[in-house]
Amino acid sequence: MDLYLATSNAHKAEEFGRMFAQAGLAIKVHSAKELGGMPYVEEITGTFTGNCRLKAEALRRIAPPKSWVLADDSGLCCDALQGGPGVDSAIYAGKGATDAQNRTKLLDALKKAPAHKRGARFECHLLIIGPNREEQKFLGQCWGRILEQEVGTEGFGYDSLFVPSGFEKTFGELSPQTKDKLSHRAKAFAHLVNWIKQSEIRL
Repeated sequence: MDLYLATSNAHKAEEFGRMFAQAGLAIKVHSAKELGGMPYVEEITGTFTGNCRLKAEALRRIAPPKSWVLADDSGLCCDALQGGPGVDSAIYAGKGATDAQNRTKLLDALKKAPAHKRGARFECHLLIIGPNREEQKFLGQCWGRILEQEVGTEGFGYDSLFVPSGFEKTFGELSPQTKDKLSHRAKAFAHLVNWIKQSEIRL
């Protein structure tokens, strides 16, 4: 089975390829770069699933007819911000903003939020489209809370602010191996793998 990932990031394609191999699935993962690059997509739907669909459909139009296309969209959703920054997590402090600028804005937005309102979750949405435009979507969530200051230097994005439920350390402190078992992306991927194994897709 050939699967094209809706990104031009070859490293991300390699990462997904390793995960499929570890799951015992004979899936060859390609990046959109192999098709000339990921088509421009303006993510304007306001939802993770909607943005996934835009990216997947854009790549589906130029991917080989018998291949599958996979897109993902993820972000941080805070209770005190009614689910924000959500789909705007990567550009929370503005287009071109750095991770540090996004974290600074989040801390400022939550400055007056009491401890019991600092709950948050990371969400990952995966959407796969097949040769006949059949579609499946998968959701992975990791619940936790946002600290009042950064702790830890590992990871990226909001990791140094997020403490997953059941832990006292942030994602910025936990080992990559531990984080991979807890992460929203790992959970969404596990749902995808289970669906592939249970379906009648010919690999």
